[in-house]
Amino acid sequence: MDQMFFESRSRYGFEETVSRLSEIIPEGGWKVIHIHDLQETMRKNGKEVNPVKVIELCKPDYAYRLLSEDTLRIYSNMMPCRISVYEKEDGKTYVSRLNSAMLSSMIGGVVEDVMSQAYRDAESFIFYLIG
Repeated sequence: MDQMFFESRSRYGFEETVSRLSEIIPEGGWKVIHIHDLQETMRKNGKEVNPVKVIELCKPDYAYRLLSEDTLRIYSNMMPCRISVYEKEDGKTYVSRLNSAMLSSMIGGVVEDVMSQAYRDAESFIFYLIG
């Protein structure tokens, strides 16, 4: 599992990491679809957790390649891509993401091509934060 998920420490605080991601994602031709505030969701359910936000992002050109073919729609459950930003007990901010390149290599074809490129794009966003 260590290769299926990646975690990196951000050089910024929690809110600044979320803000910077929200700014750089569109610069790469991606759309921020939604930001889930899981800390707030837990609070509404009587639970306290450290700050956690999940950013859902989509690049329409990539999504179209998977959604326009009936035989590929089965893989739509891997969409949209997600980047998690969270704070740990050490007070530091981290970002995590799925290694979609590894997962899609088991499928091959168009799915591998699209998800591998999506993975490379996401890594470039993360690199900006950990530089």
